[in-house]
Amino acid sequence: MLRLLCLESRVPVGNDATVSKILSYQFLVALLISAGFALIYGRQQGLSSALGGLAAFVPNAYFALRIFKSSGKPARKILNAFYAGESGKLILTAALFIMIFKVPNLQILPLFVGYMSALSVFWFALLMR
Repeated sequence: MLRLLCLESRVPVGNDATVSKILSYQFLVALLISAGFALIYGRQQGLSSALGGLAAFVPNAYFALRIFKSSGKPARKILNAFYAGESGKLILTAALFIMIFKVPNLQILPLFVGYMSALSVFWFALLMR
């Protein structure tokens, strides 16, 4: 009975300001890393790093939007939105990397540094809580 009550109650989804802040920091870190690569190593490395940052940022923004849309709905709908958002995020990440790997003269190291630096924002956000 308790499980049924929990699933049918309306559950709020996270703090929207926190999600916006994390996404903003993620975009800023990706921008700074790609600018650093561009200044130090050249335009192509900067572009590769920026593409890696976008490959991390875009799917996470999609996921956040899916969860945000389910705010205030019953717990089961939030859970379904979570699973759909996570599945979409994985598919979007794979699709972005497939497109990115078709870019001529792509530099692999800056690409993955940009990707990992953007993803690391979430790790540091968890540590700061």
